[in-house]
Amino acid sequence: MLKRKLGVLAGLLLASMVTVYAADKGKELLFPDLTPEKSTFDKPFGKLGEKPATPWSTTTVAAAVDGKPLPGTVSTMVGEVVDYSCYLQVGKHGEKHRDCGQKCLKNGQPMGLLTKGGDLYLLMEEEHNPRRDGMTNLREACIEHMARVMEVTGTYSEVAGTKALFVTGYVKK
Repeated sequence: MLKRKLGVLAGLLLASMVTVYAADKGKELLFPDLTPEKSTFDKPFGKLGEKPATPWSTTTVAAAVDGKPLPGTVSTMVGEVVDYSCYLQVGKHGEKHRDCGQKCLKNGQPMGLLTKGGDLYLLMEEEHNPRRDGMTNLREACIEHMARVMEVTGTYSEVAGTKALFVTGYVKK
């Protein structure tokens, strides 16, 4: 009986250690040897986005259910511009993936920002109606800066574990 209790206890301890290890592993950068181009996390290549006066634009507020968008926080983050789908599916990023990532973004794949700590954010234009109507050009900026570390400013929002940074300032003039 004692052996059985000790075996169950050891099993629970091992399972909790594996869970903690797995949680910690999820925060690491996948394939850290795949490095960004022309920049580092300490010295970003440049900046994307403008600091908005309020978290959400008037078009986002107008489009929201009952005129109340979900909570958002104006934030500035530093990370590598990546093809969100390739990073999630096969772990690709960095200079060696630049051409592929650019092709993927040109063909409508989602844009992402990968931080030094391994957090991945979906990058989207903030202005709701203009992005819906094809009047924004953040995608072109992300294609140009694929595999480069950039300082990106926008509105941070998270729903059910999905992190997004809605970038302001890319409505076509």
